[in-house]
Amino acid sequence: MNETAEQMEDASLSGEETREEKRESRFVRVLRFVRRRKKFVAGLCLVVFFYAVAIFADFLAPYDYRSQLRGEPMSPPNEIHFLDVEGNWHARPFIYARRMVDPLERRYMEDTSRAYPLALLTKGYSYKLLGIFPTTRHLFGLRDEGGTRQPRVQLLGTDTLGRDRFSRLLIASRFSLVIGPLGTLLASALGIFIGCIAGFGGRFVDATLMRVADAMMALPTLVLILAARAAFPLELPPARAAFLMILIFALVGWAEMARLARGLVLALRRREFVLAAESLGLSKMRILFRHILPNAARPLLVQVTLMLPYFLLTETALSFLGVGLQEPEASWGNMLAAAGDTNLLRNHPFTLLAPAFCIFGFVLGVRLLSDGLKARDARGAS
Repeated sequence: MNETAEQMEDASLSGEETREEKRESRFVRVLRFVRRRKKFVAGLCLVVFFYAVAIFADFLAPYDYRSQLRGEPMSPPNEIHFLDVEGNWHARPFIYARRMVDPLERRYMEDTSRAYPLALLTKGYSYKLLGIFPTTRHLFGLRDEGGTRQPRVQLLGTDTLGRDRFSRLLIASRFSLVIGPLGTLLASALGIFIGCIAGFGGRFVDATLMRVADAMMALPTLVLILAARAAFPLELPPARAAFLMILIFALVGWAEMARLARGLVLALRRREFVLAAESLGLSKMRILFRHILPNAARPLLVQVTLMLPYFLLTETALSFLGVGLQEPEASWGNMLAAAGDTNLLRNHPFTLLAPAFCIFGFVLGVRLLSDGLKARDARGAS
């Protein structure tokens, strides 16, 4: 009996050691993956962060991006305090109310007679979390104290109409991060479809489609997009403006992807596994979708990541020029239009250029993703 108990105890200990070794080996594999693909992981984290901000923008924004505070136009960001005027330290950060002291130069002064502590999960304007759950909770703000008038927590100050820049920056990420990727996906899908037809369709079909693609690539894309957008009225609802811009991006951006897809199809058609599939009598569509496209997926995906920043910057340029999303709706492009005023840019450089920093961060994440995919392809080829 004692030997059996000892054997059972040894077996349980060895089982625990095995589980610990499995956990450790899993952790080691994760670390090895991160070390080998630093660029890929960093880019993925950046892209996921921006899309998480876009999804939860209403929850993160303390105020309605369209509401105006006429008494505080072009106000600077709030100073977050931990020490009051008497030198006492407070564990909870707080702000002071502000009042304009010079309307011409738009200078503000803090009223230090009362402190307003910041709080988490405060009540604000109503919205639908994830588009489903109605709520009035926001990540941070000031607590409602019986209807008394309170200042606003403005981390990036206000624009010329007194609207909270931080809230507008968060909401603007939705439009800017949806138009570019959807336009890229549609243009890529159309380009891959046309490239596959050209690669499999014979000499006449190939020559015709590629000449059309060459003509599209020879045209200045931004000028073509501006001309197509100018054919429609400027005052469009956000949904229609988004649909129109995605459609324009898809129609003018397919040519480069078609060229790449056609070249990959022609190269893979001469491979042994494709010749073997043809000798078995498989249809062209089955060979294309089961054998050729899976082997061409990585180069095509790399090209998609290269196209995405271009379409994002194109959408920003359209909104910056006033032919994209119209006020009072927010996009990174029309927020950057305020940076054209040199006086405002000199006084508030960080707040006016905050959308540019967001664009830079997202484009950096996409390019790191692209570099990580290229590195994987290079290792696979070697």
